[in-house]
Amino acid sequence: MHGRAREVLAGLVVVAAVLIVSGIAAGPAAAQAPIAPAPKQPILFSHKIHAGDFKIDCQYCHADARRSTFAGVPSVKRCMGCHQIVASKDAELQKEVEKLRTFAKESRPVEWVRIHKLAGFVYFPHKRHVQTGLACQQCHGEVQTMTEVAQVAPLTMGWCVSCHAERKGPLECVVCHH
Repeated sequence: MHGRAREVLAGLVVVAAVLIVSGIAAGPAAAQAPIAPAPKQPILFSHKIHAGDFKIDCQYCHADARRSTFAGVPSVKRCMGCHQIVASKDAELQKEVEKLRTFAKESRPVEWVRIHKLAGFVYFPHKRHVQTGLACQQCHGEVQTMTEVAQVAPLTMGWCVSCHAERKGPLECVVCHH
């Protein structure tokens, strides 16, 4: 190996080590406090009620996670599969169910405010992570305890690299950067 190539390789090793070490300090287990407040959504949707109290599996609503790059959000039709029958005993929560029913009657999708977003140059296939058995909570936090979902993990390169290193996942740049 020539001198310049050796220097570049050494530099890459140092950068990777710094990213891994910095990522471990803020790794998956450490991140639970919201990074930013939960955004105001068009409908108050409680993951605590759905995923927590009723124990609805994440992939029932986010079915694309197991077969796509994106987890996706459920369609109004999916929500109405339950809410055409299910109502809330709580008057305030029932108002939110009525908002959902209005969207359904008008055949309009709910325009949810996105919470988790990666940089455009990052390729993140949910399906690969689901297929390896990684729990959704590893990146999204204990959503089953959240009335309003907020981002709890930094989703930075160092954070992801540390997770890959810890779980012996691929560390090649082209895995996430195409």
